[in-house]
Order: sequence, then structure tokens, then C-alpha cells
Amino acid sequence: MENTTYMNADQTAQTTSPPPSIKDAPFQRAGSVKSTRSHHSTNDVPISTNPEKRLPSSFLHGHPKPLNILQCLKLVLLSSKINILLVFIPVGIASGHVGWSDVTTFILNFIAIIPLAKLLGFITEEISLRLGENLGALLNASFGNAVELILSIIALKEDKIEVVKASIIGSILSNLLLVLGFCFLAGGYKYKSQTFNQTAAQTSASLLALSCMSLLIPAAFIATASESIAHPDVKNLSHGTAIVLLLVYILYLWFQLKTHEHLYATESEEEEVPLLPLWLGIILLLGVTVLVAFCAESLVGSIEGLSKSWGLTHTFIGLILLPIVGNAAEHATAVTVAMKNKMDLAIGVAIGSSMQIALFVSPLMVIIGWGLGKNMDLFFGIFETSVMFISVLIVNYLIQDGESNWLEGIMLLSTYVIVAIAIYYLPDPVSATVEGVADHAAKAIAQAVAGQ
Repeated sequence: MENTTYMNADQTAQTTSPPPSIKDAPFQRAGSVKSTRSHHSTNDVPISTNPEKRLPSSFLHGHPKPLNILQCLKLVLLSSKINILLVFIPVGIASGHVGWSDVTTFILNFIAIIPLAKLLGFITEEISLRLGENLGALLNASFGNAVELILSIIALKEDKIEVVKASIIGSILSNLLLVLGFCFLAGGYKYKSQTFNQTAAQTSASLLALSCMSLLIPAAFIATASESIAHPDVKNLSHGTAIVLLLVYILYLWFQLKTHEHLYATESEEEEVPLLPLWLGIILLLGVTVLVAFCAESLVGSIEGLSKSWGLTHTFIGLILLPIVGNAAEHATAVTVAMKNKMDLAIGVAIGSSMQIALFVSPLMVIIGWGLGKNMDLFFGIFETSVMFISVLIVNYLIQDGESNWLEGIMLLSTYVIVAIAIYYLPDPVSATVEGVADHAAKAIAQAVAGQ
């Protein structure tokens, strides 16, 4: 009888005891690749928190040692399907030197820069993982808009100032209206309602409003000052404002990385593991940057011929076409993560990129133009500034509740289409001035003839 009692007790203990689980395993240090592989199968190896995995996990399985150069190059080339467009790089660069038409040169280099922008983002993230959280975030912030910066510098050196201004405004509008609109639409198609960090989004939107104000003030100054077209104080105002905006951007980085980093922390289900050695990442980053510069030079040099062949204004090319080049990879990333219900990351890509262009790229271009002796200021035109103000206002209204749906995406996309139609019919400032002078001269001659 006693034996039966003890057996029932043992059976009861075995029945009520919890099954063995991963929590019973020894503690593993976060970020340890070897320990992760020893306790998980090949398919469970966490490689990256990127929306698009850098490489199949099977590539790393069986390679606990650092990857060799060939494996690293294979990793880079297979990091995205967009890299198939890399074949256009040599053709695009050569097209500018063999006498091909400007339209062909523009299209080839337009396509070539898209995968280069994607590679810049991938390599920058790899180096960031090696440098640590703070230096890595600073590197991401600096190279996040490298393509737009390179295009703007080359256009500025060739005195295409209107193209520079249009591309800056266009990059901001494409991120705010086109990218964010597609994120809301694609995510809202799959989920009835999506939520995001309201405080972080409002902070970026408020900084966008500040940068928008810095463009409105020169426009108001131009409208009220006498002899405004040649007024030297506009450049002085732009120089001072640019310095202030750069200081605000530096303080924002301190806010994001030090004092309020918890607002920008995202929960990740996988561990990020750096795959490229630091020295190779730096070499690849420099190499890709040089290729972007060559392609951008050919692209900018063909704008004049494209404008004449297709009848497009410089404003339309700079404000609509060029932003697609630098932001194509970010567009795909933002929409992908939005469909995975990671709206914090999607909004960080869309609004964060716009904020970086407004607070970093635009004032930096004014400072660079100041050093090169170019007539680069913060007066971006009454129409362009008004459109940016309205776009920032709409985005602020849509994100203030911390939720999004597909209808809000339709609102942003429809706004972008209306802006694109208006810009298509908007004449260039230079051509409009020349036509105005010609019309005025013709009327004066006609009146003189009629008077005689």
C-alpha cells in the first residue's frame, strides 16, 4: 500500500512538472554568434533586424570564423535583388564620354544610382555595427542621404542652383507624401489600423516645421525688401540661418542618441551580427561613394539635353525625377516594413529622412555654396516653399493621433500627384524671367510704333 502511494506521488510529480524549455538552458550573452548557433538550428540563426535579410542564414552556418574576402563580396552582391541593376554602372559612366545622347545618358545613370544607393545603406549599416551604437548612429545619420548630397554638390559646382534647390525640396516632398503615403496605404491594406510612437514622430515633424519656417522667412524677406532680386542681405540671412539649422541638427542627434534614446529604441526579435570586417567595409564605402560621384556627374551633365529633348523644366527634373534616384531604396524598405506592421521603423525612414535633408543637407549646401562663391541661398521660391509648408502641415495633422490607416495614405498620395501636376506646368524661374522681359519689350515696341 505504501509503495502504491509513493508511485502515485512520483507519477503526480512527473505529470505536473513543466516540460523542459529554452529558459532552462544556460544563459547566453547577447550578440554571441557561436553560442546562438550551438543552441539553434540553421533556420533559426538571427542575422539582422533588416526588413530584407542580408543573406540566407545557411550562408553563415558552418562558418564560425570570419568570412574571407570572396564570401564578403558575395554577401554584398546578394544583399538585395536590386543589385542586378549594377550592370548599368559601367555603361552609364561610359555613355557620358562616348557621345551618346543626353536622354540615354540620363536614363542609364538614373538606373545605375538606384542599386548604389542601396549598397551605401547596407555597407553603412555594416560599419555601424562594428563601431558601436553611438558612432554607428552618427555614421548612419551622416551617410543616410549621401546620394542626394553628392548630386547636389555636383549640380552646385556646375551652377545648376535651381536644380539643387528643386532636388532638396523634392526629396523632402517625396519622403513626406510619396513614401509615407505608400506606407500608410500598404500597411492599411493589410491591417485595419496601425500604431506608432507618437512622441518620436511628432519630434521629427516639429523639426520639419522649424526647417520649413527657415525657408518661409527668406521668401517673406524677398517679398517685402526693395530691390529684392539683387539684395545682398538675402545671402547673409541664409548663411546665418544655415548655421543655426546645423546646430539644431547636432543637438537633435544628441537628443536621439543620449538624452532620449528610449524614444527611438525598437524591439527586435533577432540579433544584429556584423558580417563585414571594418577595413573592408570602409574600402567598399569609399568605392561605392566614388561610383556614385561618377554616375551623378554624368547624370547632372545630361539634364540640359534631357530638358530640351523632353520639354521638361529644370524644376520638374530636380523636384520629381532626381529624388527617385536617391530615395528608391528607402522607398522599398519603408513600404516593406509597413506591411510587416513595423510603423515606427517606416515612419523613421520617411519622416526621419525628410528631417535630415531639411536640417542637414539644405543648410550644408548653403555653407558649401558660400565657400565655393556660388549664389546658393535658402530662398527656394514662393511656390516650392508654399507646397512644402502645406505638406508638413498635412503630415502633422495625420500623425498627431499616433495611428494610421489606408485612407490617410490616399490623402498623402493624392497631394503628391497634385503637386507633381502643378510642377509639370510651372516654368523655370530663369525662363519665366526671360519671357517676361521679352514680353515687356515687345509691348513697349508696339506702343512706340502705335504712338508714331
